[in-house]
Amino acid sequence: MVNLAREQSEQFDLPRRLVAEGLGTALLVAAVVGSGVMGEQLAGGNMGIALMANTLATGMALTVLILIFGVISGAHFNPVVSLSFALQRQLPWKDFLSYSAVQIVGGIGGTMLAHIMFSLPLVSEATHIRTGVGIWVGEIVASFALLAAILGCLRTKPDAVPYAVGLIIMAGYWFTSSTSFANPAVTIARALSDTFSGIRPFDVPAFLVAEIIGAIFATIMFRWFWFIE
Repeated sequence: MVNLAREQSEQFDLPRRLVAEGLGTALLVAAVVGSGVMGEQLAGGNMGIALMANTLATGMALTVLILIFGVISGAHFNPVVSLSFALQRQLPWKDFLSYSAVQIVGGIGGTMLAHIMFSLPLVSEATHIRTGVGIWVGEIVASFALLAAILGCLRTKPDAVPYAVGLIIMAGYWFTSSTSFANPAVTIARALSDTFSGIRPFDVPAFLVAEIIGAIFATIMFRWFWFIE
C-alpha cells in the first residue's frame, strides 16, 4: 500500500504490477481464511481465542506482503485503496479497473487455496450472518481507519506504512463490530468460504457500500488536512 508514484510505475510495467496485486491478494485471503480455520479447530470452542489467532495471522501476513510487493505495485490488495489513489489522480482509472479485477480474482483464488490446504470443498457458500446498522457502521469505521493509516503515514512516515496497516487491521478485528473486513476483494472472497471467517453472500453488498463510503470519506478528509485541492 505504498504510494504509486510515477517513477515507480515506470520501473514496473502494468502486467508485473497486476500479477503482484493478484498474488498478494490471494496470499492475504489465504492467510485470513486459513488462520480462521486453524484457529477454530484449535480453540476448543473458545471464539475469543479463534479470533485472536485469526487477527495475529492476518495482521502479520499483511505487513509482510506489503513489504514484499509494495515496491512493485504499491501493494494495495484492496479495491478501495486503489479507488483512493485513483481519486487522488495517482493511479489512472484504467489501471484502477485492472487492479480491482485482479484483486477480486486473486482473493477468490486465496479462498480456494486455503480450502485446498485444509481439505475443504473448493468453494462453499458462507452462512455467517453479518448485517445490521451497527455492523455497517463498524465497516465504515474500519475502512476509514485503514485509509487514514495509509494516507497519514504516507505524508509523515512512509516507511511505517506496512506496520501501520497491519496494526490497524489487527486492532479493527477487535474494536469494530464488523471485525474490520475493510476490503471488497476480501469480502467477496470470504463469501465463498463457509468457515469461521465467512460472510453470508446476502450481506456482501452492504459491506461493499460501507467500505467505499469509509474510504472516500478518509480520502476527502486527508486531502483537506494537507491542503490538497
